[in-house]
Amino acid sequence: MPAGARGTDSGPGGPAASEARGTTPGPSGPTPSGARASARRRLLEEGRERGLYSGAAWSLGDAEGPWDRGWTGTRADGGPPLDGNDLWDLASVTKPLVGLVVMALVDRGDLRLGDTVGQHLARYADSPHAPRTIAQLLDHTSGLPGGVPLYREHPTRESLLTALGTLPRTAAPGTRVTYSSQGFMLLGLIAEQAAGRGLDELVGELVCAPLGLTDTCFRPAPAQRGRAVATEACPWRGRTVVGEVHDENAVVLGGVAGHAGLFSTLADLERIALGLLGGGPPLLEPDTLTLMTAPRTDHLNLRRALAWQGQDPTGSPVGDIFGPASYGHTGFTGTSLWLDPAAGRYAILLTNRVHPSRVERGFTELRREFHTL
Repeated sequence: MPAGARGTDSGPGGPAASEARGTTPGPSGPTPSGARASARRRLLEEGRERGLYSGAAWSLGDAEGPWDRGWTGTRADGGPPLDGNDLWDLASVTKPLVGLVVMALVDRGDLRLGDTVGQHLARYADSPHAPRTIAQLLDHTSGLPGGVPLYREHPTRESLLTALGTLPRTAAPGTRVTYSSQGFMLLGLIAEQAAGRGLDELVGELVCAPLGLTDTCFRPAPAQRGRAVATEACPWRGRTVVGEVHDENAVVLGGVAGHAGLFSTLADLERIALGLLGGGPPLLEPDTLTLMTAPRTDHLNLRRALAWQGQDPTGSPVGDIFGPASYGHTGFTGTSLWLDPAAGRYAILLTNRVHPSRVERGFTELRREFHTL
């Protein structure tokens, strides 16, 4: 492993080393944090050795800051070592951050959860999706289909957006959770229309500025791209993707979209976690955050909140250690952010599990084990 490929450092207001804070809650009670931190590091180093990713960064903590924080590996196979300031493609972890934008606009009175697609987007006024509400888009009960590779037949932004309006419904609205990136494409457009500004500006104004985020953005600038972690050797683009959104539909949309496209660092995600554990301000009113993160679909097939995944009783991507009120989100590139407000703790895992290929090589099980340790 290259020199410098292992690291721990202080996070926002946190300690300087993994073992710096007493105990870490485990499945059957407190365990010395040093032992648990060492086990997590070994797991992630072994994952790299098995070829699941070239690098990983992580942080676990509470409202006071991280109690276990570090990184291991390189930004690409054969590339420079991670240094803790690396820029990661968040993939679908973009969705809840865009959800925070939508809920901030609700707080401001610019949007209501009962507003429909047709009310805000004239181009879809005659679409089958026109009656779908913002709430249904946020909790994935709109009936819109899931990950449709529109980019394959619609290589321009205009043609892709036109095709989006004609997608067939997969279920009656409100009857089934169908995870839909297409629904979040619409949410991004709705937020832009309601606020009169681009989604990148809205994320900067309503999420980054209140929390003091310095590296969270769509379309990283050249200086930031130099710190980016590689994703896939993409057959569609004919090159390894670095500092450019991995999701192909987001590429066609110009790199700024409601479903994917945000990049961030470990430190910025820690600030987001601490802001959410703080109860809402300065992002949202406390009641708004409570509404956003409360399970809404327990009568259906999957537990969903507004823009967040809930803690499913079985099959959760983060195992079963988190409480029933916990929430979070995963990303296709190998990223995740999970919070347990009742226990007052968070977990962040960042990897490039699609490097050099998106083929699943055992990452799903490793992620569950990481969160269980």
